[in-house]
Amino acid sequence: MALYEHVFLARQDLAQAQVDALAEAATKIVEENQGKVTKTETWGLRSLAYRIAKNRKAHYVMLHIDAPAGVVAELERQTAINEDVIRYMTIRVDEHEQGPSAMMRRGERDRDGRRDGRGDRGDRGDRGDRGDRGDRGDRPRREDREVA
Repeated sequence: MALYEHVFLARQDLAQAQVDALAEAATKIVEENQGKVTKTETWGLRSLAYRIAKNRKAHYVMLHIDAPAGVVAELERQTAINEDVIRYMTIRVDEHEQGPSAMMRRGERDRDGRRDGRGDRGDRGDRGDRGDRGDRGDRPRREDREVA
C-alpha cells in the first residue's frame, strides 16, 4: 500500500470537537476501505495567508494514511462534499516522518520563547546615526521632497 499525507482546513467558526469529528470521519472512510490512518495531528486554529470563503483563519488537521489509491480518491470525494472543509490536499510520500511534524515542532519552539530562527541577539542598544549610504547617491531626503 502507498503512504499519503492528507491535510485539510476546516472553517474557523467550528468548535474543536467538530474538527475532531471531521478527523474521525476521515479516519472512518479510510478504515472502511481497507486502509489505515497511522497518525492524526491537529495543528489548531491558524491564520490564513489570504481569505478563503470569508474565512481569515482555519483549523488545520493532518492525517498520515497507509492505503491504496482508491481509498484516497474516495476520501477526497467525501472531503470535497463537506461544507465545513474549505481546503484539502493529499500528497503521496515515500515514508512518513517520525515524531512530531515540522508544524508541531514550530509550536514547541514558539512556546519556548524563540519565535524565529535568528537566535538570541541580545540588547542591540542605541544604533545612533548610521551615516551616509554611498549606494543611494544624491537622492533628496524624504522631508526635502515636494508632494506631487
